[in-house]
Amino acid sequence: MERMTKIGMVGVALIMLAACGKGIPSYDATGTFEATEVIVSAEAAGKLLRLEVEEGTRLKAGEEIGLVDTVQLYLKKLQLEASMKSVESQRPDLAKQIAATKQQIVTAEREKKRVENLLAAGAANQKQLDDWDAQVKLLERQLVAQESSLQNSTNSLIEQGNSVAIQVAQMEDQLAKCHVQSPIGGTVLAKYAEAGELAAIGKPLFKVAEVDRMYLRAYITSEQLSQVKLGDEVTVYADYGNSEQKAYPGVVTWISDRSEFTPKTILTKNERANLVYAVKIVVKNDGALKIGMYGGVTLKKLMIKN
Repeated sequence: MERMTKIGMVGVALIMLAACGKGIPSYDATGTFEATEVIVSAEAAGKLLRLEVEEGTRLKAGEEIGLVDTVQLYLKKLQLEASMKSVESQRPDLAKQIAATKQQIVTAEREKKRVENLLAAGAANQKQLDDWDAQVKLLERQLVAQESSLQNSTNSLIEQGNSVAIQVAQMEDQLAKCHVQSPIGGTVLAKYAEAGELAAIGKPLFKVAEVDRMYLRAYITSEQLSQVKLGDEVTVYADYGNSEQKAYPGVVTWISDRSEFTPKTILTKNERANLVYAVKIVVKNDGALKIGMYGGVTLKKLMIKN
């Protein structure tokens, strides 16, 4: 029995030495790689004239790759622009509208001044002066009423013009939404529609993922939580199977503020722990990392040879 025990201990030691020889690291936590995924949906209804993406297509942020029929919206915009021109043409010219009344006031004041001079010379009577004074005041009141009426009319037309301008802006926004663009730079993972189909608002068109930056979602125990903080530089290992790993520098970008039960597919350093905390570690992808790939992390930063 003692001999068997010694043989067993030697075997374990040999296995450990073999593992070290292969360079297999001892992970503090493991998880799977994720990427920022966005499902791009149609923002306008109509016939999908083109959708120039396929699975695996690389897209730039803001790149236009599709178009929904814009004919009806464009015609509606032209109609609104014509209405705006009509409203503008109805706006009164205040200066021209009140020019005649102002000229009448100038003429009446001149006649009033002439009568004042004649009255001083005894060639006119007081009634003539009073008549011209009343005429000037009447014309001044007419000018005020005319200016008020014209201003009200102008304000009403301005409000109508603003209302039409808002509708034009709404049409322009709807026209812009007919142009399908990629919200992020990345790789197309799935395509859900084809050119010629009818698009409806909210209908998924394709899924794109930002694979240049991947995230390892791992789980740590409460004991390890004190060793991790945001911004920590750690070492992430991609597990390709058959004891093949590749190391990447990573940065902790998120730590869950609440615990959860250990997922069945996740291994932790302390397997006896029932509650763990999720963390996300960002890694620059060299093209070898894939979504869903298993990986591990060591909380201490290591020197990674290129």
